[in-house]
Amino acid sequence: MRIRSRLLCGALVLVAAVLPACGTGSSSTSSPSGKLAVVAAEDFWGSIARQLGGDRVTVTSLVANPDTDPHDYEPTPGDGRALAAARYVITNGIGYDPWTDKALNANPVAGRTVLKVGDLVGLKAGDNPHRWYSPGDVEHVITRITADYQKLKPADAAYFTQQHDAFETIALAQYKATIADIKAKYAGVPVGASESIFAPMADALGLRLVTPASFLTAISEGTDPTAADKSIVDRQVASKTIKVFVFNSQNSTPDVQRLVDAARANAVPVSTVTETLSPVGATFQAWQTRQLEALEAALAAAPRP
Repeated sequence: MRIRSRLLCGALVLVAAVLPACGTGSSSTSSPSGKLAVVAAEDFWGSIARQLGGDRVTVTSLVANPDTDPHDYEPTPGDGRALAAARYVITNGIGYDPWTDKALNANPVAGRTVLKVGDLVGLKAGDNPHRWYSPGDVEHVITRITADYQKLKPADAAYFTQQHDAFETIALAQYKATIADIKAKYAGVPVGASESIFAPMADALGLRLVTPASFLTAISEGTDPTAADKSIVDRQVASKTIKVFVFNSQNSTPDVQRLVDAARANAVPVSTVTETLSPVGATFQAWQTRQLEALEAALAAAPRP
């Protein structure tokens, strides 16, 4: 996995020095405002956590720059301090953000709750980590965050139920409708992708992702695809076997850029996704819906047999 576990020892030492009260046996606390202090390793989970928590939580997202490739992210001492002070932490797991484990282990806090998405959905390192592109897994996360909030702040349990219901029925309405619409119109359509980030969403949409899995994994993990896989994806573009090519603009390697250029030259529509929220400050649902609507437009523009 391309994400680096490069949290420097110096950073951990600095965290420990700044927050000596957060050592083993101490109790984590809410923010000074009395709100539940929440840290999400990545902003896509942070956006969901913030909306579910409303005005009863404060949420800090650590990876939140759309110009940053999360696979190459290097945590800062400030990230370590935020994790050490949080009462509730959300990490992706599945080998995607192992630096969070190091930071949390360096500052154990009694009473802190950690949600690791990979554990929640039964996946481990080596499986596809991009679970925020799986609508089903997103639903599991929404349910768990709400339940955890209610346990951590039981006096606000009814409020968190209201937040959950509004998020599901109002905030996510267009996201869910667009997924359903694409599936109804384009199930079975063959598409290509630059890496494995799109695979969970392709499954949910009923699209037939024909790019070799080994090619998708290689690009995701920052390794070179095999010559055989490159030949296959080149043929898929040149022959228009794929109707749309989806690529992660935050990981545009020379191989990926070559495929994007070839797709456009061959009149194969190209659709873009990103790993983190774009633009900065977008909500999870606005970001995902915009990408889904662009994909639907690309599918509509694809030449028919």
